This record gives sequence, structure tokens and C-alpha cells, in this order.
Amino acid sequence: MEAEGERDARGAGADAAVVLRAAGAGGLAADALDAAEAAGLLRLSGGRVHLAGPGPAGNVYATVPPARRRAAHRLLADAHPGGPGALPVLFHRASAVLAPAPDLGDALAAAAERPDGGPTHAERSAAWARAAELAADEESRAARLVDAADQARLAGLPHRARELLARAGCEGPPGSVRGAAQLVSGLLALQDGPVADARETLLLAAESLAPADARGALAARLAAVEASWATGDAAACAEALDQGPARPAPDPLLAAYRAGMSAVLNGRPDTGRRPLREVVARAGAAPGALDGPETLLRAGNAALVVGDLAAAARANSRALAVARARGPYVLVAQALERLAYGELRAGRHARARAHAEDGLRTALGAGQGNLAAHHHAILALVASVEGSPEAVAEHAGAAERVAAAHGLAQAATLSQWARARADLARGRLPEAAARLGPLVGAGPRRGHFAVRMLAVPCFVEAAARTGQTEAARSAVAAFARWSELGPDPQARAQLARCQALLSGPEECEALFAAALARHEEATGDFERGRTQLLYGAWLRRRRRPGEARGRLRDALVSFERGGALGWAAQTRAELRATGDAGPGGPAGPLTLLTPQQLRIARCVAEGATNREVALRLSVSPRTVDHHLRNVFAALGVRSRVELSRLVDRAEKTTAHP
Repeated sequence: MEAEGERDARGAGADAAVVLRAAGAGGLAADALDAAEAAGLLRLSGGRVHLAGPGPAGNVYATVPPARRRAAHRLLADAHPGGPGALPVLFHRASAVLAPAPDLGDALAAAAERPDGGPTHAERSAAWARAAELAADEESRAARLVDAADQARLAGLPHRARELLARAGCEGPPGSVRGAAQLVSGLLALQDGPVADARETLLLAAESLAPADARGALAARLAAVEASWATGDAAACAEALDQGPARPAPDPLLAAYRAGMSAVLNGRPDTGRRPLREVVARAGAAPGALDGPETLLRAGNAALVVGDLAAAARANSRALAVARARGPYVLVAQALERLAYGELRAGRHARARAHAEDGLRTALGAGQGNLAAHHHAILALVASVEGSPEAVAEHAGAAERVAAAHGLAQAATLSQWARARADLARGRLPEAAARLGPLVGAGPRRGHFAVRMLAVPCFVEAAARTGQTEAARSAVAAFARWSELGPDPQARAQLARCQALLSGPEECEALFAAALARHEEATGDFERGRTQLLYGAWLRRRRRPGEARGRLRDALVSFERGGALGWAAQTRAELRATGDAGPGGPAGPLTLLTPQQLRIARCVAEGATNREVALRLSVSPRTVDHHLRNVFAALGVRSRVELSRLVDRAEKTTAHP
């Protein structure tokens, strides 16, 4: 069936034994396939024959006279072991006749529509397209081309899908065909286009389909929910969920999902959690009864909303396995994105990176630019933990370029959070606060409704340490209300940490202790390490270096175990300030400096101003100026440039003795 033009690797190819039998019947030598493979026209893999690509192989098929092509298809139909009603046999028979041939076209369309698990989506697309060519009337032709386009979309062939839609036309009546075309067009735009436009197209599709195809109308509305979610419009999500009839007989999981998500989005989270937990529980209890990866992905999303990260991982892992095994291929990148995001929320950053890297390759290969942007944003967040500013900038930039063009509010929020967290890791507190302030506050620049609360602890840390106390308190108040809903396992510990940063010395230590106790109730070394780091730094500033070293060493273990290299470096600097030189102690003339002088020298060597150094170290600019004069005198340097060169040489000596 690949001769029709579906030459993508996601197609199953042709059975090599069938091709050899047909070649023999046509008088070709037994080594004909070997010669074609050597010429770069074919690729043999796992007993299947694939056309090598859209170049020479496609040109050969297009230039062969039609009579010879029809003869080849007759030979393939006769050589196939399937019965006369098998899709490959019907396809080759249909390709061996001249149009119109309505009876054969009807039989081929019926075979393409059968819900058996044999043919791939690419093969079904080719069958629908050929059935359209054999149709005797324009309505049947258009309807079959739309079906062909939808199957091409499911196969991860968006360009082919758009070509087929263009051939279908569908600008006039009938409504159901036009609605089906709008549905496919909206789904393609949702994959790679402005998502606000996709939403409007999908809602139009729902209106067109409602009178004759209630299931199609419901599918259009669910896709419109997804488009609204991507734009960050919670009200539009709720509207799309609530509109339209609940019939025909929705499956119970879908009904519970719609009810739960509608309640959450309409500001009734207590009401929504019960049906969403029902979705999660039933998905975990009876996986064999689930309809497919779409149902599993909804269960995974429900689990994320109620904060059950383990259940989300199970549902999304199964969705990925099913999509890879049985299709549709177009859902593979989406399942990987949900998995990566869940792992990120759970603090398993290495796993999140592995899934996001796989998802990015898959999304780019399937023409899913919007999903690729989400994977870039997740990779930026992982890099902000792992301590790679260059990777953060690269992935955040890639996400933001697509997000700006296509209106992807969630990807934009995640990428800005990643940039801010990288600033925090490097001690650039004002920059972090400036990035996050608009996202977590009120107003038109606020972040995506499902993500912005997750960034509040980073904002509070940056704001509290740069004197923006009122803004930090306002954010903590909102975060406290959100954490009571239980949407994230780390939220209660993060709340106590945020409150500690804004409290006086009498309450601060008890709040840090409460935060650490709550961290024990959830997984994730990274967040626990951040609390230990902030607690240790507070103890050091209270002149309790012995206790500080204990907390900071625990933080260092947490960061090193989780691969958070940038945060580990910050922790080592704090340890040095307590007098614990450790394995990364100063070398050469730097040994002449006190721990505080050494910290200031290193900050200045990185290019920080006195005011920026003061913010990083929680001291006054006057104190920094005093220590810096003593550093210059002790080291015999006369400028910040000379100091930077000396520190750089000494650090290289330490790294490479």
C-alpha cells in the first residue's frame, strides 16, 4: 500500500513475501528487491518493504505509465494471502482499475472503516483516498477525502492531511461533511498553529456536527477544551466542557471527567475532586476496560489536577504504551509530554528530561510544533535544576518563539519560570523576582492558571530576599489558599518555607522545621534540598555555624543525589562561609581570605555589582564595600578586573591540580 504515497516510517510497509510473489508472477528475478535496495529505492526491515523516501522512490512511481502501475497492483492483489475483503487486497484491486468504480470504492471504504487492529492509520488514509477517487458523486468523494485526512493526521502526517483536506473542498453543504473537515482542520491547528484559531474552528465543527453526529460534536468540544487550556483561558475551558448534549450515552469515565473538570474550572474544586478521583480510581482498577490512549490521558490529567502524581504516572505510561503499540501515533508525543510534566512535578528531573527529549524528537517528526514547544519548556525547567544556564536559554527561547506566535500560555509560563529558577540558582535575585512577579500576581501578564501557583515559592524566595515583602506576602496568601486544595504533594512544605522567609526570628526556625517535616510526606530531593539550603543560610546569618553546616551538608546531599548541580554549587559556597572549606576549598592566594571575603570575591569575579553581592549574601552594600577593600589589600590587586583574573586562575588550579 505504500505505493499510494504513504511512505512514512509510521506505515507498516508491504509484506516482502507478497512483493516477491508478485514480482515472480510478473517475471522479475528473485534478487529484484536486493537490486532495488542497493539503488536506494527500497528499504527492507523485519520482513517488510518500505519505499526509501519521497525522493527517487516517489519519482519512480510517479513516472511509471499508469497501465504498468495498474498491472503491478493486480499482481500484488493476486499475491496477497488475505481474503477478497482484506484491506490490502481491496486497495490493490481498487488501484488496478480506472475511475469511477463506485462498487469497488464502496467496498474499499467499508474495509477502511472497519475497527479491526490490522491496518495502520497511514494505510487507512491511503485506502480512503483511493476510495474517494472511485466515488461516483462529489458528496461521497469529499467525505472520503476528509476521512483520509483524519487518518493521515492520526498517523502523524500533517502535511498529507492538509493536502487531502484541500482536495475535499467542503465549502458548501452538506453540514456533516463540512463539520468533519472543520474538526480535522481544528485538530491540525491545535497540533501546529495558533490555538485560539484552533478553538474557534473546533467550536464551529461542533455546531456543524451536532445535528447528525453527536459523537463527532463531543470530540470537537473536548478538543476545544484542550485548545482553551493551551491559551490559559479557564472560562473558555469551562464553557466548552459545559456546552453540548451529554448524549449519545457517554462512557461513565468521560461523564465523570467532564463533571469534575467543569467544577474545578468554575471555581468549585471541592465538588470537582470527587468525580476526578473516581476517574483516577476506575482507570487504575480496570485498565482492560479502558477505550484507549485518549481515555488514559484524561485519567492522567485528572490525577494531576487532584495531586495524585503516582496515579498520573501510571495512567500516562499506559497511554504511551498503547499509543506506541496500537496507535494513534499522533498521541505518542502528547503522552510523553504528560509523563515528563508529571515527573517534573514529582521532582524526578532526570526521568522528566528523558521523556521530554524523546517527546521533542517525536513531536518534531510528526509536525506537532505546539507540543514541541511544551517539551522545550519542560527541558528548560529541568536544566534550571541541573545547573545549565545555556540549556535553559536554548530551550526556553525555543519554547517562547512558538508560544508567542501560537498563543501558548502554558509553555510561556513554564519557560519564564525556568529562566527565573536559573537566576535563583546563580544568586540573581532581582532578575528572578522581576520575571516571576507578573506571572504570580494579578493583571493581564499573569501566568497560566494551572501553572502559576507552582512558581510562587520561587517568587517568594526572590522577593523576600530583595525587600519586596508586601508582594511576597500577597503571593503567600494566595498560595496558602491553593495549597489547602491538595493539588500538589510539595505545597504544604513549600508554604511553611515561604512563611519562614517572611517571619521574624522567633517563628522562623519553627517554620523551617515544619517545612522539613512536611517534606518527609512527599518525594523529591530538590525541594527538600532548597528548604535545607535556606534554613542553613539562615542559621549561618544567626551566627550558628555548627548547626548551619549540618543543614547545608544535608542540602548538598539532596542536590547531588538529584543532579541539581547549580544548587549544589550554591550550597558549597554557603558551607565555605561557615568555615567548612570542603573539597572545593580555596587555592593559592585565596587562602588568605576569610570565608565571607572569599564569597564576596567570587561574586565580584562573576561580574556582580556591590549592590547585587549584598542582595545575594543578605548583607548591606556598605559591608560589601568594606570587605572588598580588605580583599584588594590582602590579594594585592587594584581593580575588579584583576580580582576576576586572579580568582579565575585560582579556581582552575583547584579544579585541575
